[in-house]
Amino acid sequence: MVKGIILEKGERYYTFLRTVFSAIENIQMKYNWLITDCDCIPRTDSFAEMLHRNNYCFLSGKELTAMIEAEDFQWIWAVLSRFDKSIPLEEVLKYELPFADAHVGFWKNPVSIQHPLADIEIVPWDSSLTLIISKDDGIINNFRKAFPLSEDLAEHNAK
Repeated sequence: MVKGIILEKGERYYTFLRTVFSAIENIQMKYNWLITDCDCIPRTDSFAEMLHRNNYCFLSGKELTAMIEAEDFQWIWAVLSRFDKSIPLEEVLKYELPFADAHVGFWKNPVSIQHPLADIEIVPWDSSLTLIISKDDGIINNFRKAFPLSEDLAEHNAK
């Protein structure tokens, strides 16, 4: 079952990934990540080039973590989709790329992941909130413990 969580209260900033990764116990290291619909503000030209060169970026969890450890910059928009390392990029690209800006699916129940091969999506949304949508209850529970003011996305959507 897919669950979602929204963080939009109680923090000074919502879209810096170091705190998100810490909250999910750095599990991102074990997977590959597709980054799409990315609008962010890295200070390092190489990061900016990597993230904005195409309409997607595909990184290992170690590469993504190294980038965030080197420079924890603000993400305005993006969808970070997690894939098992056994799924090659060619297979991932057979499907429509996930997007954040104007994706109405985040705000409808049942909560769902956009990419059919992904098992988690982390969404910095308009630099004002972060969404995590996951098939792994442990990810949602860990995030909820780290950010007690976060809210179940399905409940949020039902309001």
